[in-house]
Amino acid sequence: MLSILRPQLLKTTRRFGGRWIHSCAPLLNSSVHRINTQSEVYKYSKEGPLHVKFTNEHEWLAVFGDNTAFIGITSYASEALGDATYIELPELGARYERGDLIGSVESVKSASEIYTPVTGEVIYVNKNLELKPQIINEDPMGAGWIAQIKLEDVKELEADELMSETDYESSLQDLEDSH
Repeated sequence: MLSILRPQLLKTTRRFGGRWIHSCAPLLNSSVHRINTQSEVYKYSKEGPLHVKFTNEHEWLAVFGDNTAFIGITSYASEALGDATYIELPELGARYERGDLIGSVESVKSASEIYTPVTGEVIYVNKNLELKPQIINEDPMGAGWIAQIKLEDVKELEADELMSETDYESSLQDLEDSH
């Protein structure tokens, strides 16, 4: 079990969605990079997600036993973007290839695109984000999920681009150390 680190707030420059964004956000806090156990995402299955994976572009993927996954942006991305003002959601029923653009987040600081880390069909979108985009800031690893996708090929979950929580946190630390 990872110990919970006290978040440090420092003015930093962070990479998100191919852009560098200036931010005052927690550098690293292992509890921040976990699916909220009280959220609809976690409670989708009695056991919670089988896997949670992360991308270099700061998206997360919570995978379930029925070959579906919820997609969202990480706490790191949410903090880097600042207060969300608009969320563009993917098209319900649309099929996306791994790496395709599925939506975007606009904030008071910037706008950033969201890409799908896996191939599949969007079976559900989080309409709550259209009415209250700030949910993505309040609970990015839970109530702020973007879409649920039916996985086309579960072997994509083994892709090198998808990281475990530990690897993702290491990548964040490496990013901070390089600045």
